[in-house]
Amino acid sequence: MLRRRRRQDEQEPGPEEAAGAREAGADAGEAVAGGPWDAGEADVPARERIDFGSLHVPVSEGCEVQASMAEDQVAWITVVRGDSGLQLQAFAAPKTGGLWADVREEIAAEVAKAGGRSEEADGPFGVEVHARIASPEPLPGAPAGSLHPVRFLGVDGPRWFLRGVISGPAARRGDVAAPLEQVFADVVVVRGDHPVPPRDMLEIRLPAEAMEALAEAAEEAGQGEEPPENPWGGIDPFQRGPEITETR
Repeated sequence: MLRRRRRQDEQEPGPEEAAGAREAGADAGEAVAGGPWDAGEADVPARERIDFGSLHVPVSEGCEVQASMAEDQVAWITVVRGDSGLQLQAFAAPKTGGLWADVREEIAAEVAKAGGRSEEADGPFGVEVHARIASPEPLPGAPAGSLHPVRFLGVDGPRWFLRGVISGPAARRGDVAAPLEQVFADVVVVRGDHPVPPRDMLEIRLPAEAMEALAEAAEEAGQGEEPPENPWGGIDPFQRGPEITETR
């Protein structure tokens, strides 16, 4: 976790704020410009970014960057701001045509199968999916079985596809989502020239200092301590998984 502490906690919205979320989201989207970027572009803006191999993730004030593990590999990167999260994954795509149109249909089918609801909506990066899904584990302050809002973002690049999943208050409040949307816009995707089958996830590599933290965590786990949990990672944005922690 590459950590920049936020100054204030975001507050849960009241009924009137929640009702105006769609309009607020549109206002926030207007301010997002530029990326996500391809590493081969000449005009990628200079930003402090963490090099995770296929993903160069910007470091922003008030955000924590987490790398979550699955079967000894990094499965996703999550940027956490307060009680909201932005999950990031990049995939290989065909030379011609994109993946996002098909992926949106697949997301809608999976959401419906799980008992949730979804609809497509215009967002700052084009068409996105707004869904309400159930968490497999109760969330603090939420009644059992309740549905929680999630936004699925997608951008087709040159031979890559970047997916983002926004969870928490940012999924329904445009003002809270704006910093995470800006992070998504500042991501740089490194596709590489090596062949990767379409839809395979592009490899995420940990920086050297994070590898050292992983070794320390493995040693602690071997002594019977439970690894830390990531509340925002996974294909399911509510899925929990171990995370690598580093403080800057």
